[in-house]
Amino acid sequence: MDEIYGLEYERALHPYYKKMGEVKSLDTIKHSVTTHRGCYGECNFCAIAVHQGRTISERSIDSIVKEVEDISTMKSFKGYISDLGGPTANMYGIECLKKQKFGACKDIRCMYPKTCKTLNVNHNKQLELLDRVKKVEGVKKVFVASGIRYDLIMNDNKCGTLYLENLVKDHVSGQLKIAPEHTEDEILGLMGKQGKDVLKKFKDEFYKINDRLGKKQFLTYYLIAAHPGCNERHMKNLKNFASHELKINPEQVQIFTPTPSTYSTLMYYTEIDPFTGKSMKVEKDTARKYKQKDILIDKDTKNGYMGNSYNKDHSKSKDKAIHSDNINNNKPKKNKFEGTNKFKKK
Repeated sequence: MDEIYGLEYERALHPYYKKMGEVKSLDTIKHSVTTHRGCYGECNFCAIAVHQGRTISERSIDSIVKEVEDISTMKSFKGYISDLGGPTANMYGIECLKKQKFGACKDIRCMYPKTCKTLNVNHNKQLELLDRVKKVEGVKKVFVASGIRYDLIMNDNKCGTLYLENLVKDHVSGQLKIAPEHTEDEILGLMGKQGKDVLKKFKDEFYKINDRLGKKQFLTYYLIAAHPGCNERHMKNLKNFASHELKINPEQVQIFTPTPSTYSTLMYYTEIDPFTGKSMKVEKDTARKYKQKDILIDKDTKNGYMGNSYNKDHSKSKDKAIHSDNINNNKPKKNKFEGTNKFKKK
């Protein structure tokens, strides 16, 4: 990886495409650095482990520092590394020696249902990396904008707290991204994610450190609606947890999308839990999927569900909201050419 990332990339838009106009999204990655590839989180809905592998492939600290030094000489560089990370930022430097020697276990996951003891979680190498990068001449700030696994931090008894303090102090721009995806144990189990207890502990620790350091940072939670096995009851419980435990009204909510070669996609199409062989309820109606999402993002918690974002007119009238009892009553418009022979030859 050092050799590949050490090549002299232009870090700019190709002249052929530049003629067509600027690409604003390039600004977010122009001054970012990839530290590693792969992910052993193996969430059932995620395809990263499929196309990048379950084993972390990482660059050396020297290679990463060299790239940051090169970036610091760019005319467009203002002193800010927008992201130092990978698929999961804090997996850099943490890997199972047994897996590296013999390959991934066939019947045991690294992080589900609990973090495996042989993973030997230690964020010390990441602390060293962050320290060296922020000392590069011309660098004012290094941000970790990639998502992190908070359960990995909470399972690091050696320097997990120190790593989190370091993030809060110097490497969070204002919001730290985490992806609990859900809080109902039944759905978390189908997703291959750890329970909500570790989320509560992390949230408390994050804000405790913020208070101590005089910061006013926030956690951004990524959540999924309509995952196979999930129903409106689960979403209402998630909404209640978000409101009372997390003290937020979720905004970063996506509706489950089947992706190739994942267990969740297998559940979606077969309507069978591949781990138990039992049949399961899978929501496939588009409007009902949006209803699950709206239950979570609805700000009017007193009155409950107020509408459906699938129905663009729901903001004008509560009566236009799509509810479970009339959700399939929207009949398609009649084709204006139906019953005619408009294109018949004369």
